[in-house]
Amino acid sequence: MIDPDTLIGHGTHRYEVFPDWGKLNPATHPVKDCHEMVIDAQGRILMLTNETRNNILIYDRSGKRLDSWGTDYPGGHGLTLVNENGEEFLLITDIDRHQVIKTTLTGQVVMVLDYPREISAYTSADQFLPTQTAVGPTGDLYVTDGYGLQYVIQYTSQGEYIRHWGGRGDENGQFDCVHGIALDTRKPENPTLLITSRNHNVLKRFTLDGQYVSTIPLPGSFVCRPVIHDQYVFAAVFRSTTNRTVGSGYITILDKNDRVISTPGGTEPIYENGILQTQSQHRPVFVHPHDVCIDADENVYVCQWNANNVYPMQLKRV
Repeated sequence: MIDPDTLIGHGTHRYEVFPDWGKLNPATHPVKDCHEMVIDAQGRILMLTNETRNNILIYDRSGKRLDSWGTDYPGGHGLTLVNENGEEFLLITDIDRHQVIKTTLTGQVVMVLDYPREISAYTSADQFLPTQTAVGPTGDLYVTDGYGLQYVIQYTSQGEYIRHWGGRGDENGQFDCVHGIALDTRKPENPTLLITSRNHNVLKRFTLDGQYVSTIPLPGSFVCRPVIHDQYVFAAVFRSTTNRTVGSGYITILDKNDRVISTPGGTEPIYENGILQTQSQHRPVFVHPHDVCIDADENVYVCQWNANNVYPMQLKRV
């Protein structure tokens, strides 16, 4: 770990590192993999871990624990916040249970999605390993089967199957580790989906009905899920160089033109003839970042997978 006084990042997005921001007593509030984080309307930071003594840890912005709950998500992986007419819910993907679970902010289960029997490729629940969800403008749910058969599956808000697309492969409309997804409303007249193909080191843009639009290359970056804040895309890069290069992660930030402008913990983004050059870890600030969330003051919170049970950290914008 670097000196916390050292700034990381590039250009307009530089940060001071507070590695112990979310540290708690592991005897009372342990974590395993810290997979994803969201911020609710109250400004509380909710984090999902696959530790079944407290799957959800809730912090305030100072790093103080406000609450915790959850004992039923041994494979808790994806966490998405849903706002339905002012009422907030969580979507949790569980790769051990092979399900997507919708809950209240206090943990009451509202809906459960099992494996998609409507798709003939799925013959058993074991094939369905959902990693992430997103919610469309009309409430439709999108689920990425990132550790399973590599499909994106679209449902109504009530969990009724609409369509699917993707599958494993190297074509424009296919994926290799379709790990994350986000609704991009930065162009309100034309919302799209940003979807990760992690082993390809890219984000792919699709229409809301699954038509391929474009690819954003991120060479060297095994990116988790895109997180859109204001006019920027933030993402945790769990590993760089190769997907077997242990402890090589960082954060990447893209502007509204899909250009990388800052890589906290990584090498400086350089474009030659309009092409982003391969990036890698520059400083060992992180082990395996798995997700980020951003608060109203532009501070970034980072949680990590397979990082010796470390709690989330804060990157304070400077």
